[in-house]
Amino acid sequence: MPPKSVGVLEFSLYVSDVARSVRFYEQTFGFRVIKEFGKRGCAMHVGARQVLLLFEKGGSRTIQSPHDGEGELHIAFAIPADELTNWESWLQTRGIAVEEKKQWELGGWSLYFRDPDRHLVELATPGVWSVY
Repeated sequence: MPPKSVGVLEFSLYVSDVARSVRFYEQTFGFRVIKEFGKRGCAMHVGARQVLLLFEKGGSRTIQSPHDGEGELHIAFAIPADELTNWESWLQTRGIAVEEKKQWELGGWSLYFRDPDRHLVELATPGVWSVY
């Protein structure tokens, strides 16, 4: 049996304009920057023991770092079921288009939309997975 793990601590997105992405995640979710890495990027607090790392695309290539990536990625944030309608309204008032609203076989719902770098952002209610 492997040693114990207690979940995901951090995840990374690679963006073309860190300041623009920070504004998007601050204004859309209320996330706050907890550490800056200069022009290279920053860390944002997204929940209990959870950190979103925003790195400038190619910004780590000039230093010894394993952090870099490209392409459109997917991230999902958990939301309470009773907040789904509020999120739909909030995104609409922010001018953020919902690409898809999907109900899952276990009863959960997902809203999908894009961030400024076209990463697919999902808001998911309980019932999306057997473990959530």
